[in-house]
Amino acid sequence: MRHLLLCLVLCLPLIAQAAPPTDDCPAHSQALLDALRRGDAQTLTTHFNAAMHQAADPGRLIATWQHLPDQWGTLQDIGQAVSKPGQADRTLVITPLHFAQRTLNAVVACDPDGSIAGLHFAPEAASAASAATTMTPLPPGVSQRSLQIPTPLGPLPATLTFPSDIRERVPVVLLVAGSGPNDGDETIGPNKPFRDLAIKLAQAEIASLRYDKRTRTYGARMANQSVTIDQEVTDDALTALKLLHQQSEIDPQHIYLLGHSLGGMLAPKIAQRTSDLAGIILMAPPARPLQRLLLEQVARQMEIHALTADQRQHQWDRLQAQVTAIDQLDPRHLPQSLLLQAPASYWLSLRGYDPVAAAQTLKLPMLVLQGDRDSQVSAERDFGRWRQAFAGDPRVRLIDYPTLSHLFMPAGDPPGPADYQRPAHVDSKVGGDIAQWIDEQLAAPSCGRCLTTSKARSVAHAA
Repeated sequence: MRHLLLCLVLCLPLIAQAAPPTDDCPAHSQALLDALRRGDAQTLTTHFNAAMHQAADPGRLIATWQHLPDQWGTLQDIGQAVSKPGQADRTLVITPLHFAQRTLNAVVACDPDGSIAGLHFAPEAASAASAATTMTPLPPGVSQRSLQIPTPLGPLPATLTFPSDIRERVPVVLLVAGSGPNDGDETIGPNKPFRDLAIKLAQAEIASLRYDKRTRTYGARMANQSVTIDQEVTDDALTALKLLHQQSEIDPQHIYLLGHSLGGMLAPKIAQRTSDLAGIILMAPPARPLQRLLLEQVARQMEIHALTADQRQHQWDRLQAQVTAIDQLDPRHLPQSLLLQAPASYWLSLRGYDPVAAAQTLKLPMLVLQGDRDSQVSAERDFGRWRQAFAGDPRVRLIDYPTLSHLFMPAGDPPGPADYQRPAHVDSKVGGDIAQWIDEQLAAPSCGRCLTTSKARSVAHAA
C-alpha cells in the first residue's frame, strides 16, 4: 500500500484564500524543485522557515519526489509557475509537473518574508476524468452511463456499469477505492483495476458503480480543513449506496460493497452505518493502523534505496517521532502542523478503529481477498489476522492468490512499485471468484426469492 498511502498523505492540499504575493516565493519555489530533481538534500532546505526545518525530512522529501514516477509515469516537462494568494498572508506558487500519465501541481506555500512554509503535490483537476472513462470502448454486452454522487462540496463523477441485455433487476457492487485522490477506475500508472472489475462483473450479469473520490475532485477546496476519514471515504460511499436504490437496473435487495486497500479497511465501518448491504468484499484490506503500515513500508523502501546507515537511522527516527505524536494526539489540543503530511484531525478520526473487530460485529456475508505478493499490505501480518479472526466462520470466505500484487495483477520478482508501471489487468480469476461468491449469496436459503434469480442467471451464463 506504500504509494497509495504516500498519495494519501501528499494529496490533502494546502490551498487557501487571501494576501499579496511575495516577490521571493517564485524563486524559492524554483530552487526547491531544482534541488529535488538533483537529489540535493543540503540545498533543499535553504529557504525553509523554522517550522518546515523541524517538520520536513529532506531525505524523505527527495524519496517522495523519486517515487512520483512510480504512480504517474516519467516526468516529461515542467510548466510555467503561477503565484496566487494563500491563507494567513501566505503566497502559493503552483508549478505544473507534466508526467506521462497525469499532470501534478507542485504547490509551494511561502510566508510573507518569502521563506517556504509548505510543499504539496496534487493532481491537476480533471473534470473530464469520468468522461474519459465513458469514452473508452467497452466489450460487447457491457454498457455504462454517467451518474453524479452529491457531496457538500458538489457532485462527484460516477460510472454505473451493467450488462447490456438486462431482463430483470441485477445485483450491484459499489467499488470504494484506496487512499489518495483516485479516479473511478482507481488508475495507477497505465492500469485501471476498478475498470477491469466493472467489466468482468458486467459480463457475469452483475452491475457496479465506481466514482472519483472527493479528494480528487475537490482537493483544493479541502485545503487547510480538519479533514477526517469520513470526509475522504465513508460519507461519499454511504451517499453512493442511496443513489443505487434509485437506478432502474438495480435490485435494491442485493447491493454489495467492495473496498480495495484503504477502502477495504473501511468497508466494515461503512457497513456498520447502513442497512442497505447484502454483503461486503474486502480486497487487500489492512488489519493494522495506517501509521504502523507506513513504518513497515518505509523500512522496506529504505532497503531498496542506497542509503547510508546514518541516513536510514535519521529518517527512521523522524518517522518514529511522528508516529508517536499520532499515537499521543490530544483531541483538546490538536497541532496545526501535519503529521506524516496529513492533518491531525485525519489521524484522530481513525483512532480506535479496528477493521477486524468492526467486521466481527456484522452479520453480513463477507469475502476477503489478498495477493500473496502484495508489497504494501502484508499477506502475513494483515491477511493473516483476517484469517485468524474468521477461520471456520461460515459467513466469511478468505482467498489468497500466490502470484498477485496489491492491484491483484501479476507481481514482479521482487514485487514493488515498478509493478504498477507495467500494463496489466486484474487477474480474471479474481473477478470470477467475486462473481461466483455473489451468485452463492443469491442462492443462499436465507435469500428466499434469490434462489430463482440465481438459477435464471445461471441459465443466462450458459447461454
